Amino acid sequence: MEQLVPNLEGNGSSFKLCLHHRDFEVGRNIVDNIVTAVYSSRKTICVVSRNFLRSEWCSLEIQLASYRLFDEHRDVLLLIFLENISERQISTYHRMRKVMLKKTYLQWPGSDCTHPQQAQKLFWTQLRRAMKENNQCETDLCESGSSFQNNKAKQCEMPDETSYLLP
Repeated sequence: MEQLVPNLEGNGSSFKLCLHHRDFEVGRNIVDNIVTAVYSSRKTICVVSRNFLRSEWCSLEIQLASYRLFDEHRDVLLLIFLENISERQISTYHRMRKVMLKKTYLQWPGSDCTHPQQAQKLFWTQLRRAMKENNQCETDLCESGSSFQNNKAKQCEMPDETSYLLP
């Protein structure tokens, strides 16, 4: 939250995040709030961590957004991995695994990066670019697949911007 909100809403940005503690309607059922948020947003960002994987509410959010992605063919889901999570740990989360096989996702640059500040700057550039992209899926985006490793946008390996391109 300390990074996401100021980097996406600050500095004259045109983005407005929907955050449960700030934007959910008080007294309204949480499921209704989540459904409204996902369906009224241009994009749903899932910041995946081990805590995310244990949350039933996060599971609902990714299910709704992936439904829009695959069934409505709307490119509305952005996955950001906050920490390294093994493919084995992800394998039980079928919807997320399916998304990962179809779309590029971002990995927050960890402290093990050789150029962490440069990697973080490129991360924010790529996330903003992905958020501005058209919501309509291209046929190959929604129906093609490739390996887990190939879809991961790696922020630590090459510090040049071309290594961060999203589909």
